[in-house]
Amino acid sequence: MPDPANVLVVAHQTAATTPLLDAVRERAARGPAKFHLVVPRRPHGLDKLADPEEHGAGEAQRVLADAMPKLSAVAGREVTGAIGDAEPLMAIQDAINLGNYDEIIISTLPLGISRWLKLDLISKARGLGLPVTHVLAPSHEEATAGV
Repeated sequence: MPDPANVLVVAHQTAATTPLLDAVRERAARGPAKFHLVVPRRPHGLDKLADPEEHGAGEAQRVLADAMPKLSAVAGREVTGAIGDAEPLMAIQDAINLGNYDEIIISTLPLGISRWLKLDLISKARGLGLPVTHVLAPSHEEATAGV
């Protein structure tokens, strides 16, 4: 039996949405895989200037707590998780430097409201040399439901 692929999953508001759950389920069905969710912190306003390391961590922790059991259920095994840097590309680079990943799944809000897409995160992540799957949430409402 081959070693499982190590898949880095990067999401915040979309971490427990149906499209991401479906993408993880489909990836798990293709072959053995271990999944690790990184949720970048989301600092806001002046607080991010005063304490950028801590601000946004509480919200990211809630996202992790909500998403990991759902992702584990569709993956068929425990999904691990961590809070990442507030800048999503830095969070991805940090995770890659600390882990041994074979591929990345990035979940974003829809075009027009996604800050990550405005930052061209998907293209920049592909520039890191790993295969990248982009999952798009169908609406902001679905992404923020239950958050």
